[in-house]
Amino acid sequence: MQVATAFSQNKDELILGFASPEQELYIRALLTSQFASLSFPADFHRARANSVDLMQALQGQEVQDVVQHQNERSFYLRLSEGFLLLFKLFGNRSNIILYQGNEALELFQNKFRSDAELDPLHMDRPLMQNFEAFAAANGNLRKVYPTFGDIPALYLQERNYGQASLEERWELVQDMLDILLAPPAYYILRLHGKLRLSLLPLGEVLHTYTDPLEALNSYTRLYLSETGFERQYEQAKQQLERKRHVTQTVLDQSEQKLQELRHDRSYSQTADVLMANLSNIPPRATEVTLYDFYTDQDRVYKLKQNETPQKQAERLYRKAKNQHVEVRQLEEKVERKLEEVIMLEDALQALAEVQDYKGLKLFLREYASLLTTKQQAQQEAPFRVFESEGYKILVGKSAKNNDELTQRHTYKEDIWLHAKDVSGSHVVIKHQAGKTIPATVLEKAAQLAAYYSKRKNDSLCPVIHTPKKWVRKPKGSAPGAVVVERENVLLVKPENPFATQP
Repeated sequence: MQVATAFSQNKDELILGFASPEQELYIRALLTSQFASLSFPADFHRARANSVDLMQALQGQEVQDVVQHQNERSFYLRLSEGFLLLFKLFGNRSNIILYQGNEALELFQNKFRSDAELDPLHMDRPLMQNFEAFAAANGNLRKVYPTFGDIPALYLQERNYGQASLEERWELVQDMLDILLAPPAYYILRLHGKLRLSLLPLGEVLHTYTDPLEALNSYTRLYLSETGFERQYEQAKQQLERKRHVTQTVLDQSEQKLQELRHDRSYSQTADVLMANLSNIPPRATEVTLYDFYTDQDRVYKLKQNETPQKQAERLYRKAKNQHVEVRQLEEKVERKLEEVIMLEDALQALAEVQDYKGLKLFLREYASLLTTKQQAQQEAPFRVFESEGYKILVGKSAKNNDELTQRHTYKEDIWLHAKDVSGSHVVIKHQAGKTIPATVLEKAAQLAAYYSKRKNDSLCPVIHTPKKWVRKPKGSAPGAVVVERENVLLVKPENPFATQP
């Protein structure tokens, strides 16, 4: 046969296609650090995208011989025009190397650079494998047959190899070699909990084949399906458990904050205690213990070093006026997080009942929304989406995306923001009828506008903000370009205030 194609469309996977006038043959070499296998699909449909041609010098070369190295897990194809293709199947260091003459032209796994020094013509390991060598090794299989793995050893152990005399051991080994050199069947079996391909019947035999290619194809497919199930199952479980932990933490913190606001630690009560103890607070203190006459006990109060107690009390009195709003928002947050915890616990219970790959696929489809990470959700959303005090803040991702946000998803009363005099993302705070956008929300949106701009690394950044009705896009202007007819400017520190928000 002649080499028709060599390409890769997945990491660690090489597809080799061979053809003759009568037939086609494909070798699918999967060489990962966890699993190395060869399989032989009857045909192979190459993907249109994410596919790269490799070893192009092989095109049209004729396979002249297949040479198995003695006592080694490797073989090579001898091809026309002096080409050799070495299959080095050394567990997690497996590789395929193309040679012409004595020169290594191309390594499939470039991370194993030392493989270029291998000489496929001199990789045989001639060993004395007669009774004298066996006796000299005192029946030690690994010394005489170094490529024997655990399956041949266990096969012999089941036949009382350890209790037999030296001569009887030798006979047992020869009987086993007869099977290995001309196997009547090929077995997929379960051994010590792992799926194995074997020339010897051992453990729990799951499938028996008479065709070695069929056995290889089935084993690779079953192994990848089984390990894929285990990996995806564990990933889903860890993701759900992590989300439940984070959600439960936020719920606990919100309930604690709500308790404080409702009862013994309201803003106004804290301000009252500070005002009653002005003479007891050292200048520039960051923490002080004061008697709280509301709870009749001492309590530790956090202070700002650059703010007098009077100023802090004034700020707390102002916050107290809107405390009922914060209480309502916290109540809604607690209810929302409680629902999320219940949904996550239900999902974990449903996952515990999944037994096979088919069931897992149905589970992943049903609970896809819970398993979408925040990063994935941001990537799928048309804009970056943030939330503060019940207000949605939308941030454009590109110049074209900025246009879409400002022209199609923003209404005249929404607040539009942009870093002044530099390129950057359009930012929009969605208006709520009958409500005034709080200054804290406006400041966070301005910080985002500064953060997603070319002033990101400045210590301070001026940010334009104005109702959308004063923003227009001139006809024929570049993507993202607009004219602002009326503007206000806010000076903020460029940062993402939501970066640590759970």
